[in-house]
Formats: sequence, structure tokens, C-alpha cells
Amino acid sequence: MSHVSDKLRQRIVEQAQNRCGYCLGEQRYVFAPLEIDHLRPTAKGGTDDEENLWLACPLCNAYKGTQTQGIDSLSQRKVPLFNPRRQSWKRHFRLANGIEIVGKTAIGRATVIALQMNNRLAMTVRQNWFIADWYPPKN
Repeated sequence: MSHVSDKLRQRIVEQAQNRCGYCLGEQRYVFAPLEIDHLRPTAKGGTDDEENLWLACPLCNAYKGTQTQGIDSLSQRKVPLFNPRRQSWKRHFRLANGIEIVGKTAIGRATVIALQMNNRLAMTVRQNWFIADWYPPKN
């Protein structure tokens, strides 16, 4: 089990703007603390170094698990998953109807599938956030 210092965790929270790097769920609307995600999981040789860490909601982090790759639904090829620290969310994803996360690239499509970003629970919660004007994030 990895241990990230409180000081490093706070830096990651600030860098990630206190929201999940995958679904963009903000901490103030998520019922559980956002988690430190190891972009390259420790089970696959990843470290606790800052450049390997980002913030993820418990749902996205649980679905991601130790995955580092996914299958692009168009090409059926294995591609790396989205890296919220190094890649632009807007380049790889878009929102349909304000709530459904759609992959725009092979990486985006593979990540949406691998993290089950549009599962029933996620869609229901995002729909309610959208109605309340809490989603998508304004910045």
C-alpha cells in the first residue's frame, strides 16, 4: 500500500482543482473523499512521485483499478488510458446533453469504456448535477 504525505496530497488536490481527472466530478458534490490515483499503478511499477499522481473520484478510481490500457471501440486496438496530468480533457472528451462523456479520440473512447464513465449511477448523478447547474465545471 502506498502512502502519500498530507502536503503532497494537498498539492495534487490544488493541481486537479479538487475534482476527478476523469469524470470531472467536484469534491463538493461527491459523497466520498476524492482519492489519489496512481496513473501508473504501484502494482505495475508506478511510484508515489507527484508526476504519477492525480485526483479521482472513488467510482472512476475503482473501475480504473490497475488498468493502464483499454480498447478503442472504433479501431479495436489497445491504447493507453487518458492521463489527466499530461493530457487535455477537452481534446479527448466531450459532453453530450451535458452529462454523457463521449470519447473524441482513441484514448478518450478507451477510457470511457474502461472506467465505465457512463454507467447508470454516474449518469443519474451527473444528470442531477446538470439540473442543479453544478455540472459541467465552469472552468
